[in-house]
Amino acid sequence: MSTPLEVAREGIEAFNAGDRDRFRATMADGFVQREHATGRTTEGADAAVENAFGWKAAFPDASGEITESFADGEHVTLQIVWTGTHKGDLHGPDGMTIPATGQAVTIPACIVQRVRDGKGVDSDHYFNLLTMLTQLGVA
Repeated sequence: MSTPLEVAREGIEAFNAGDRDRFRATMADGFVQREHATGRTTEGADAAVENAFGWKAAFPDASGEITESFADGEHVTLQIVWTGTHKGDLHGPDGMTIPATGQAVTIPACIVQRVRDGKGVDSDHYFNLLTMLTQLGVA
């Protein structure tokens, strides 16, 4: 069985590789993700995969570099720097769409995840949406 830190790291590595199945395999079926910057909450692993790969569609080269990590029991905290180039439509939870700008972004973030029995069960993702929108030239 993988440690909670290994599971959380595997999720980021799978996202970076664009591997939906590998990404999905890191989550329990009832996985809940709270994306605080957008106010979006996804319930269920399949919905979380769709949300993550919606970002990947807008930023096809998106990747996260884990700069710090910490685990205590079933809780993991990852400090991440997300980078990518906005080459596709970015769909917000309120129905707003930002057409591709071609701009590159670098966004510091933090994910706090709970892992139980080798699968993520919930996640809180914190990043500064204004930083991203400013870098895209739309704010």
